Amino acid sequence: MNIRKIGLILGLKGILAVSSLVTIAVALVVYSASVTVIPTQQFTIGSSSDSWTIYVNEVNQIRHLPGGFSQPIFDSGDTNTYAFRVVTDSDKTCAVKIELTSPMDSGKFSSFDITVDYWTGAAWVSATLYDSASGPTTITEIDGLSSGAAGYIQQGISTTTYYLVKVTYSYDLVDDTTQATATFQYTPLP
Repeated sequence: MNIRKIGLILGLKGILAVSSLVTIAVALVVYSASVTVIPTQQFTIGSSSDSWTIYVNEVNQIRHLPGGFSQPIFDSGDTNTYAFRVVTDSDKTCAVKIELTSPMDSGKFSSFDITVDYWTGAAWVSATLYDSASGPTTITEIDGLSSGAAGYIQQGISTTTYYLVKVTYSYDLVDDTTQATATFQYTPLP
């Protein structure tokens, strides 16, 4: 299509409108802004392994991760004294999902209940567990014998808190000394 045909189709007003739009488009000023993105971690894993000796016919025994029989003596500089740490800023909360990657063998354990303690600055005390990351419903423990069982801790803003995993178990169903592994999985949900 040539320019004469375009001129006839648009007419004088159309040509003036198109030239005005071109003039405006050329005259626009462009502004820009840059943002520096600084990723930070709210969640830090502490001790990632431990070894517990348990005995056949033990009932309602307690073990800690980390620490074994007793709660460890807390030292923020020593990752072997806590299971994980959560740091929240003044504008951010965090929930952590806690579960086993696979349930423990219910043919050997009659119970494997998981709870969580946190460090107050003076002692380890029980943390509140929830059934979801934002849910108001509390649970008493995570059933380590059930597939998909999980619990959540919820941490408010502007705190640094250290956590300890506590297991109450009964190994009283069989006389079996085959080694077993419990793999705890933590998923932070900021």
